[in-house]
Amino acid sequence: MNTTRMQRKKIPLHWQILIGMALGVLFGFLMSGFSFGKLFIINWIAPFGTIFIRLLKLIAIPLIFVSLVKGIADLQDISKFKNIGLRTIILYISTTVIAISIGLIYVNTLKPGVGIPEETIQQLTSAYAHDDAIASNISEAGKQTSQGPLSFLVDIVPDNIFAAMSNNSLMLQMIFFSILFGISILLIPTKQAKPTERLISSLNTIVLKIVDIIMKIAPFAVFALLSQIIVSTNDVEILQKLLFYGLTVLLGLFTMILFYLLIVYLFTKKSPIWFLRGIIPAQLLGFSTSSSAATLPVTMECVHKNLKIDNEISSFVLPIGATINMDGTSLYQAVAAVFIAQALHIPLDFTAQLTIVLTALLASIGSAAVPGAGMVMLVIVLESIGIPAEKLAIGLALIFAIDRPLDMCRTVVNLTGDSMVSVLVAKSMGKLKK
Repeated sequence: MNTTRMQRKKIPLHWQILIGMALGVLFGFLMSGFSFGKLFIINWIAPFGTIFIRLLKLIAIPLIFVSLVKGIADLQDISKFKNIGLRTIILYISTTVIAISIGLIYVNTLKPGVGIPEETIQQLTSAYAHDDAIASNISEAGKQTSQGPLSFLVDIVPDNIFAAMSNNSLMLQMIFFSILFGISILLIPTKQAKPTERLISSLNTIVLKIVDIIMKIAPFAVFALLSQIIVSTNDVEILQKLLFYGLTVLLGLFTMILFYLLIVYLFTKKSPIWFLRGIIPAQLLGFSTSSSAATLPVTMECVHKNLKIDNEISSFVLPIGATINMDGTSLYQAVAAVFIAQALHIPLDFTAQLTIVLTALLASIGSAAVPGAGMVMLVIVLESIGIPAEKLAIGLALIFAIDRPLDMCRTVVNLTGDSMVSVLVAKSMGKLKK
């Protein structure tokens, strides 16, 4: 009786995380009023957020491997794998194109970059143009664009599985090996496959339990992450001048969330509240960490346990989505590219805007699902529409000041899109439990 009462009184995880976020923001603002506040948070509070993200990254690769292999092995039929894979890829590409199109519609209608004073551009340029992070993004984009058109296919195939396991940015390689391993289990005699299937099933249970343990510190971790972000924010005047651009991006991201909810309702006849309630812990963590990859273990747990999506669907669709499906990031790139062109007085015709759609779509495939990856992808998009090389740094400087908060928001859209596709694939395969 007492145990039952305690369980009823326990605060749901998403409320715990929300409370942690709110307290983190308040604590960050409070400490900003003291000269020692920023240093105190960075030295004594922020490390706990870093530890939490490391724990999530630690379990991401084992989770992808065991869940993907188990999901494929549970299919018992190679034709089912083909059906799930084809539907997943088509849906991911479709939602990404829709996201980019929504971004272009809003930025061309609202024109946030038109009329920005030259003085503001000069302020931003002097503040950020020589920033190491901007230089790093341009350099990384240069490496990617210098490769051949099929280089992304080459990059998917690992030459050393242990190297792929030791680097979260090589997640696509890990997914490739996991799929190959799972398919091989399907293709060998059942008697020989059984021992491996039992081992994988046991490992899957253990890994999921580790995720449960890690999630117990989530409310404290988001407190640390949010307080660090608040005390690290500066250049308030410049942030105000970029508010219109930020609102344009947020309007597009909000529209994508509404689109997901509408699609879920139309195809499943389930309430949008059911969908949001099921994934809100993952959304809140995605907002705090700015990383779809780091949030992946939580997203998988939410989709499987809360939305009742069969494990053979969620274990395949979500890891793929965390790597190739970046609706929020692609929408942001469309808005940012046109915004920069407007601010720099560079006209973009229909062909250039179509190029944005195609380039942003291709750039999202295989891009690392980590904080800041969107900026690297943006450089590729800017180069594709003819932004001069000498103005790339100025373009990034224009938006760099508010990139982190927007990165947090677009991560929420990225993982919400992944979850929505999981629901649709499960529904189409008859694996959505009532």
